[in-house]
This record gives sequence, structure tokens and C-alpha cells, in this order.
Amino acid sequence: MRAPLIVCDRVEFSYAPRGPDGLVLRGVSLGVRPGEHVAIIGPNGSGKSTLARHLNALLRPSAGVVRVLGMDTRDPAHTRAIRQAVGMVFQHPESQMVATIVEEDVAFGPENLGVPHAELRRRVREALEIVGMWEDRDRPPHLLSAGQRQRVAIAGVLAMRPACIVLDEATSMLDPRGRDEVAGVVAEVRRRGTAVVTITHRMSEAAEADRVVVLSGGAVLIEGTPREVFARADALREVGLDLPAAAALASRIRSQAPDFPRDLLTADELVEAVAARVALAAVTSAPGRAAGPVPSTAGSPAVRSRRPEEAGGTRADPARAAGPAGDGPAIRVEDLWHTYMAGTPFEHTALRGVSLEVHPGEVVGIIGQTGSGKSTLIQYLNGLLRPARGRVRVFGHELGHPGADVRAVRRMVGVVFQDPEDQMFEPLVGDDVAYGPRQLGLPHEEVRARVRWAMEAVGLSFEGFKDRYTFTLSGGELRKAALAGVLALRPRVLVLDEPTSGLDPGSREDLRACIRALRARQGLTLVLVSHDMDEVARLCDRLYVLHDGAVIAAGPPRAVFGDGAYLAAVGLAPPEATRVCQRLRARGVPVPADALTVEEAGDAVAALLRGRP
Repeated sequence: MRAPLIVCDRVEFSYAPRGPDGLVLRGVSLGVRPGEHVAIIGPNGSGKSTLARHLNALLRPSAGVVRVLGMDTRDPAHTRAIRQAVGMVFQHPESQMVATIVEEDVAFGPENLGVPHAELRRRVREALEIVGMWEDRDRPPHLLSAGQRQRVAIAGVLAMRPACIVLDEATSMLDPRGRDEVAGVVAEVRRRGTAVVTITHRMSEAAEADRVVVLSGGAVLIEGTPREVFARADALREVGLDLPAAAALASRIRSQAPDFPRDLLTADELVEAVAARVALAAVTSAPGRAAGPVPSTAGSPAVRSRRPEEAGGTRADPARAAGPAGDGPAIRVEDLWHTYMAGTPFEHTALRGVSLEVHPGEVVGIIGQTGSGKSTLIQYLNGLLRPARGRVRVFGHELGHPGADVRAVRRMVGVVFQDPEDQMFEPLVGDDVAYGPRQLGLPHEEVRARVRWAMEAVGLSFEGFKDRYTFTLSGGELRKAALAGVLALRPRVLVLDEPTSGLDPGSREDLRACIRALRARQGLTLVLVSHDMDEVARLCDRLYVLHDGAVIAAGPPRAVFGDGAYLAAVGLAPPEATRVCQRLRARGVPVPADALTVEEAGDAVAALLRGRP
């Protein structure tokens, strides 16, 4: 067996007092071998990102030791060599980009190492070809999609010729196609012998690794192969984690069909197991009859423009995708267009005749691949952008009118953006949540009451977090604090842009429960922008699908997600449970094509298996 590339030996670390003894890492020991793929998972605040930053000497242990290729990370003389050996790719690729052209950005690292020009050019080309971005080498990074930027960030690390790449939540902000792109790059990198360490909240990504390390409270809780780790479902759920969707679906089936296999981990394994049992039963009960594909019974999206490749400039009719009958819309958008940098060589039309409605008390989802116009659209919903072409009407206020009361609209429509740190104004969490109510001139006691309510509503203990510094929060805690800051303003409509990105499975479910409660108890109207198809399937009454700035489909989730091939054409995918059912139907298994959740799909498959001899 090859010697470890990275060794962590009883590593402890503390930023500042946190918990009883202030430790963020508590005696962590692990190794990474050359060419190995290790996934590190754990709940928010478990120390995953802190540990990742120890692997290339961005942080140094308070106690214990980290060695990279035998070099102690505490020795400053080794820092340069260690960071060349272990490259980091962060959640937000733009934070790593320093040049205005893709090729120059990838060249930046090796150029600073003094790599000769001819070798530099070879490295840059090779790195960009590995990630599939050589043809885009002359493009400005800010004009790339998030998935493309993440691939460029990986190329910049690859050009340094590292022995290991650490991906810290590198896919959390990506659409399904972007995640697939990064997964393909990881596979290619590993084929070439580079080790990969993945920090992730996506259990399906962890299932692709050679080894999974589970952190909880700064310590290693479980370590083993994905099959070994995910076999301990109860222990994972105790710390706020879950199973990959396929494994959760298999578990749901097994709870009702006890002879179903126990160790299924992937969708491929699950589909094969179900199809084999159904085929065997079919042969036994009716020899001579071969099962074939089952025609789809899923409905088409309630509104559809032309095919995706023809969608530019088309728009759906919002009246045909309207919300509850008899309710006037809280928000109505009609034929909205938006162009960035008009009249320049970088002109880009982000919205093309978008129309939609949001009715009081409903949850509307907006989905689409990265760069489809979602984030631009939601900036119009509370007047951050004002329409120059098209109409936006919010609770009777015409936002295109010069005299529109934009301040009133912004009090009624709160927006929580995908980068929560961009909405933080104060050093302490309690003061930051209080910032908005204080601007309204509310009495001190009312401000305090709103802050307490908002923090508790998102799962942040008022007493435990009000005096915490915002810079000490984990990514998930930052997201909750940003949401609390908007909730404290008591808006009538809440717009959430990627609300669960960066949250562990337990925290995601807590936030979903919070959203349901806000709707049920407060009558809050919600607009949800997300790349998490399971999330929108569970929460939303209606969906709008954007592609290239146009609405190409709208309708209830069951109708929109019932057409997997159509979604794939625009870089999206149904929830994994839906995809499994659609694959089973293609194999002749009569299960519903529009099951949205693990519970629905699992119950349908289990009923089918129980009903056969």
C-alpha cells in the first residue's frame, strides 16, 4: 500500500472561544493516499472547511500535526511547496479569479512559480483541455456560467500540477448540469493520478468517493467506504445527515418489502434490483410475455413555449399558469426584458419577455440552469431593478412608474440572496438581525422581540447566537442569520435565492419546516429560486422554468417534472426519486412517472413488489 500523501495526526484547532473549550477540531486523525478520492461530510459547524484549510497550510493546527509529502505544515519554510502540492477550490470560484481572460487566469499560479514560458503554455492548455474549457480560453471569466467558472478555477489549480485537489463545497451553487461537469472533471483528474478531497453536503457526491469521513463536533465520528458509512443510517441522522437519495429510496422500499436488498447505494443498483424482481415475477406468472416500456402518464407542463433551442424571445401566458382562482396577484410581471452592458461588445440579454404571477399565500418556484436569468428576475420583484421594458406590479405599485414608492415595496417584499455574507452589516449576529427593524425607527423592545422571533424561527437560538461574531459562523449559520435579518422586517412576500445552499441535510429540512410554518402561521407568500429539485418539488405550488432568459414552462411541480427528457434539454433534472421511477418505466416497470418524493416513489415500488407472487 502506498504511503499517505497527507497525514493529520490528532489535530486540534481553535479560532476563538467557541463551545466549552473553544475547539473547532478535536483530535482529528486521517490520511489521504495518492490518487484516492476522500469525501468529508458532516453537519454545519462540524469543522469540515476548517479541516480542509489545514490540508494546504491555510490554517495551522493548535495541537497535533499535519504533514503533506512529509512536510510539517507548521514550518513556514514548507508553505510554498505544500500549497503547490495541495490545491484548494472554494465554493465561490470568482473569489479565486484574478485575471480578465480565462487563459491568463489559469496561467497566474504557475507563472508566479517561475515556470518557463514554453512549459507554462503547455500546462495551461493541458489544464483547460482536462476541464473542457480550452475553446473558451479567450473569454472573460465574468461572462461564464457558474459551472464554467468552477471548471476554470479547477484548471487554475491543475496548472500548478498538484498531487491533491481539495474541493470545498465546489458544487453547492451549481445546477444539475454544472454538477455533472465538475463530476466529470473529478473523474478525469483522478484518472491522471491526482488525489481529490471533497467537502460536501450532497450525500450522492460522497457516495462516489473511495472513502467517506464523517465529522461531528470537530471529531471523526465514522470513517469507511461509502457502503460502510451509509449503512449506519441511524448514526448519520442523529447528527443531521441523511442517505443518498437512491439509498433512502431503497430503505423506504425495504421497510415495506423486507426481502429487498440492504446494501443498495446508487440509482443504477436500485433500478437493476427492482427491474430484476419485476421481470422474474413476470416470467413466473406469465411466461412468454415480455415486459416493455410503459407509456408515460405524466402530464406536460401547464404552459410551454417552443422547444428550448427556440425559446429566445418567447413567453408563457401567465393567465394559463395562474395561482388560486379568485385571488389577485401580489406580484405580476408582464413582458419583462433586461439587457446588461447594452451597446458594448459584452452586451447580454438576461431576460426575454418574462411574464409570471405570484398570488398571496402560495409558494412559487423559479428554476433554470445557471445563467438563465433567475437572479436578475428576482431583483425586479422588490425594486432593486426597475423595468425599462415591460411591467412589474407589486401590491398595486407600478415599479416602472417614476413616482413608485419603492421603499414601501421593499418593506413588503424581502429578498435573501445566495451569498449571505453580502447582507451582513454588523459584527454581532443579534445586531445584524436588528439592523433592518432599527432603520424603521421601532422602539427598542419591539426590535428585540422581532430579533428573538426571527432568530428562533430559522433555528438560531437567540441567547446562544445574539452575541456571536458573524465571522465565526459556518456557511449554514450565515444563511440562517441572513434569513432572520429579512424576516425581522415582517415582509408580506419573502424571496429566497438558493436558501438551502451550504446547509447540511438536517438544517435543510429545518429550513423547509420553517418555510412551511411561515406560510401556515403568518400567511407569508414565498418565491423560491433553487437548483435543488427535491426542495422545490416538496415546497412549491407552481414552478416557472427559465431558459436563456425566457419562461419556457410553467405549472405544478408534478406536471413540470413529469417530462425528464424535456428538462434534460435545458440542463435540469427532476428529483432523483422521479428520475428513478422514469428509468423504471423505461424498463417496463409500471410505476408512476411523476412521483416527486422518496416517500411517494418508495411506496409505489413497494406496493408493486408486494402485489406480485
